[in-house]
Amino acid sequence: MDRASALPLWAQLRADLNRRLDNGEFGDVFPGELALVAEYGVSRHTVREALRRLRADGVVIAERGRAPRLAAPAQIEQPLGALYSLFASAEAAGQHQRSVVRILDVRADGLVAVRLGLEESTPLLYLERLRLAAEEPLALDRVWIPSQVAAPLLEADFTHTALYDELAGRCGVRLTGGREHIRAVVPTAAERRLLGVEPGVAAFAIDRLAYQESRPMEWRRTLVRGDRFAVTAQFSARDGYRLDVAGAPRHRRTPRPRIATEHR
Repeated sequence: MDRASALPLWAQLRADLNRRLDNGEFGDVFPGELALVAEYGVSRHTVREALRRLRADGVVIAERGRAPRLAAPAQIEQPLGALYSLFASAEAAGQHQRSVVRILDVRADGLVAVRLGLEESTPLLYLERLRLAAEEPLALDRVWIPSQVAAPLLEADFTHTALYDELAGRCGVRLTGGREHIRAVVPTAAERRLLGVEPGVAAFAIDRLAYQESRPMEWRRTLVRGDRFAVTAQFSARDGYRLDVAGAPRHRRTPRPRIATEHR
């Protein structure tokens, strides 16, 4: 703490606590008021003001009579019927998005190639990332794109960028639509370790086939933590909405107007 600085002590304390949180120093346990007073050599009033500001920032929960604790990551919502970007949605929710690239190469995958309307031996660019929001695991993302158009992506740094932005900027390809299948699954033990979830926590498995006009261009399989993600649908009395349920006939519903429904 720099007592000669023009920056108030509470602001210095808040900045240092944010720095330590960004470095993952506290894990799930946040130090209490008395511990912070002793560690930083400041008054309890200074500590309380710093905690009040962190609470306003949504970083910690500090309630009277209870030790401060880290706030649970905010849930990220995605709209049904839109070609969304998980990167953009996380950033829009105020959560810094970062990716850990596990694999980026060119390979053949007969099953995926057929889904893309290609010969089974067609080379495909394959990108596998662990997606983090606010430095907490959010999703395991696997993407296949024909390498004929996506080869420039081998030079991209996907740490903090959207795949669709890189695809447009480096390859001149803009996706225009697609189809998704969303289902609830129980992650495998390996997937749970990557996503940082306990046994019994469900996940969304999202399969996406995306198009450039009428040409299949991307096959994506994303596993998203169910406790951090929701999909939403909007409908109206005039247009209604349609959900495709596995094993059930398609139908239209006409519910009350101006109401949104959320599927968790």
